Amino acid sequence: MFMSDTRLAEFDALPTEELRERAFALARQRRDVKFFWDVFSHVTRSNGDTQDGWLGSLDATIDDVVALWREATDDDHEYGDAEPLVRAAFIDYLMSHS
Repeated sequence: MFMSDTRLAEFDALPTEELRERAFALARQRRDVKFFWDVFSHVTRSNGDTQDGWLGSLDATIDDVVALWREATDDDHEYGDAEPLVRAAFIDYLMSHS
């Protein structure tokens, strides 16, 4: 088994919430707003109510995106049908940047 296969298996064995915590911590450290937006788009519908252009402004911060995430997931981090996509995004981010 290759090192990346081992890492993938280790990440895949973790609960989604642990993956989220690790990926969010890494993305916050890297100030990676794009990562947050990509994940956020998996758990929200693409409509005018959730994508009003605020993220493209210079005033958007990581804290703004995390607050929006909490609002969209009701702070319970319920992903519904999007959970497989969200898990994959967390794992991909962790494997690519850690």
